[in-house]
Amino acid sequence: MSAPELIRIVSRDSPMALAQVERVRAELGALHPGIATEVIPVKTTGDRWMGALSQVEGKGAFTKEVDAALLAGDADLAVHCVKDIPGDRPLPAGTTFAAFLARDDVRDALIHPGGLTLDELPAGTRIGTSSVRRIAQLAASHPQLQCVPMRGNANRRMEKLAAGEADALLLAVSGLERIGRTDVITQILSADEMCPPVGAGVLALQCREDDTQTIDAVSGLGHPQTFQETTAERMLLHVLQGHCNSPIAGYAKTDRRGELSLRACVFTPDGKTVLNAHEWAGPLTPETLGTSVAVALLRQGARELIDGIAH
Repeated sequence: MSAPELIRIVSRDSPMALAQVERVRAELGALHPGIATEVIPVKTTGDRWMGALSQVEGKGAFTKEVDAALLAGDADLAVHCVKDIPGDRPLPAGTTFAAFLARDDVRDALIHPGGLTLDELPAGTRIGTSSVRRIAQLAASHPQLQCVPMRGNANRRMEKLAAGEADALLLAVSGLERIGRTDVITQILSADEMCPPVGAGVLALQCREDDTQTIDAVSGLGHPQTFQETTAERMLLHVLQGHCNSPIAGYAKTDRRGELSLRACVFTPDGKTVLNAHEWAGPLTPETLGTSVAVALLRQGARELIDGIAH
């Protein structure tokens, strides 16, 4: 089958999303020098709305308009952060993941203008974040700190920090790398200190199922190890039926021997209850590993904990 001459790429219009698209264009250009690309930026509900995500259909708020452009045939390829793609329902009918790019850093970073680490911050320090996952883990590990709601892209949040709306920020290391702002990082928190969200640091390429030409052209950008890790994490989220207000963290990783493991946590928003599970895949498929870890959490009471949170 001949490769397409042009691939139209749809994405959110934030600086970070457009930086992600540039990575895809560069990798695609290296793989298929003959294919031209065009970027179609769209503004999503999640980017326009600055309140709680649960009030605007949760995480789907960041993907709905992008999906619509793909399904309407206005674009051939969508670029998403996997962590923004809802895990409690399937992809929109007629679309499929063509590839997961090699994973970036999964960790969270603390930004503090005075250069203090998390452990050094005085009681009452205001941390800007709207992530229920971060809020719950901070409440468990550093209950003396105060979280203040903060949405918007990373640049916007740094402006709010400078304006005094918070004393410190928690942001994803991968996001700061993508916009070239790792200079602001005070401390990088290990995955043990702050368990990452499902799909952290992974970019997904989504196509229409019937567009075999585009799927064939971009599937070569896929990274097998990232595919396995992401598949395990998303199956975990699917079985748990987590919504955007669920403090769920999950992180699959492949060790040097190629062995896959998955660690996951479910929290109450106040951090007082923390459910933990960690398993190795061994002979299991990534999907079965994700299911097994989810079942281990459900046995500990994760269903009641998730369903007890308004969304």
